[in-house]
Amino acid sequence: MPATLADPEPAPSGKTAAAGQSRSDGRRAWLPWLVRLVGAVASGFVLFLSFAPRPLWWLAPLAFAGFGLVLHGRRFWGGFGYGTAFGAGLFVPLLTWIQDFVGPGFGPVPWLALSLVLAAYLGLVGGLGSFVQLLPCAPCWLALVAIAAETPRAWFPFGGFPWGRVAFSQPEGAYLSLASIGGAPLVGFAVALSGFGLARVILRLRAREWRPVVVPALATLLPLVAGLAVWPTIGTEAQDGTRTVAAVQGSAPDTGLGLFVNGADLRSTHIAESERLIADIKAGKVPRPDLVVWPETATAVDGPDPRLDRLVADFGVPALIGASYELPGRRYENALVVWDPRTGQGRRYTKQQLVPFGEYVPARALTELVSPFTRSIDERTPGTGDPAALDVAGTKVGAMICYEVAYDYTGREAVDAGAELLTSPTNNAWYGHSDMTYQHLAMSRLRAVEHGRAVVVAATTGVSEIIQPDGTVSGSTGMFTPASLVRSVPLRTTVTVADRLGAWPEYVLAAAAVAGVLAGITRRRRSRRAEETRTGAAG
Repeated sequence: MPATLADPEPAPSGKTAAAGQSRSDGRRAWLPWLVRLVGAVASGFVLFLSFAPRPLWWLAPLAFAGFGLVLHGRRFWGGFGYGTAFGAGLFVPLLTWIQDFVGPGFGPVPWLALSLVLAAYLGLVGGLGSFVQLLPCAPCWLALVAIAAETPRAWFPFGGFPWGRVAFSQPEGAYLSLASIGGAPLVGFAVALSGFGLARVILRLRAREWRPVVVPALATLLPLVAGLAVWPTIGTEAQDGTRTVAAVQGSAPDTGLGLFVNGADLRSTHIAESERLIADIKAGKVPRPDLVVWPETATAVDGPDPRLDRLVADFGVPALIGASYELPGRRYENALVVWDPRTGQGRRYTKQQLVPFGEYVPARALTELVSPFTRSIDERTPGTGDPAALDVAGTKVGAMICYEVAYDYTGREAVDAGAELLTSPTNNAWYGHSDMTYQHLAMSRLRAVEHGRAVVVAATTGVSEIIQPDGTVSGSTGMFTPASLVRSVPLRTTVTVADRLGAWPEYVLAAAAVAGVLAGITRRRRSRRAEETRTGAAG
């Protein structure tokens, strides 16, 4: 009888059924891979969301939890691929401000190329993590590898680009206090440890393995508890008096790269805002400051400067002037110059950590073939022997000029030289209304806690801030608006544990990560040999 719509289909033969099952399995084989890939990118994007200007610091450990779930059971190359996807989910949106700098004429290549190079570091975390997952307390080893991978990012590419370190997502919240103990490396390790611990808790509960859940639960919670326990030790009181500081923000047109090409007159705008501030001081609208701070490269200095002499004399107090400082032979420095109201120019601090393609051009001959724009860049000479802390306004003031705040050593050198107050002058005029200025401020807030010092951030176009030693903000400006901040800050002399230890936390964490990877590789090789022995015996 012919089959009808109501009749069941005839049962396929064995061979036909097997072929159909094989095709079905082939179609489904890519599904777990796709889920893990989407999970890796999504986790990286969640980590991006934890960065400023969003106050969502608690998303960072959740991002590492997602990353840990994706990495579970992966081998090296699978882990490398998913780790790179995780990194792309973080760095591609985090560094969109590079587009604001270079402008649409250059296309997305510089932004995407740098993002993918940095993402490859997290690819290494995923690949090497495949070995340490075999060790006891795997979340701890995974966190060590994740933070150890940040160390070479301070060296390569282009002399280093440590932007987007895990710790920089924590300008507030439970983990921030740990900066006073072990600096940015310890904060980042604590965040990653909580996240990877949570991933292992989820895996244990899914497998209904109740007793082994204790160790990963401790890995999740102990960093949080430690951070909360350290907070009461964070000091904010004045130990050598106070200083009233003024941060001057002259602003500039929002024209991106046009500011560089057309030569925006930052000098005139900062002189004008300074004159408005002087008028407000004389009218009693704001208190007279003890120290005035100008932003990075707000003027050019190539010798005596009678106009700035008169301006600082009108203030009647010393100033720190961010300047492009010309040396003989058309050499330039990015400097912070002490300007006295009676004697004029004094000592200066010169920026040590220069910005690639902004203050110097790596592989210049090759780069100029790709981008003629780089021919117009006058390279800066990095500072080497300048004082890490400047004597001004009766105290020692340390400087971390803009990009330098991303590096651990600059603030540490200043405190070691006796700095009781830190400044972070910056020129954000090239980056439009992007997140870049807020990311810079987040780093400055972490440095305040790390060193136990107030930090004065003076920005050309915003955002300028006065940051207290516990990372709280006592004054803030808007973007692309002429404004000045006048606030009192404490002078502090206590040296934090982080400054006493110096770079040792980073070295210890990196060494432990290397030891863990080697132990994991050894363990895997032994497991393979044991399996081969069993297989041979069975044969």
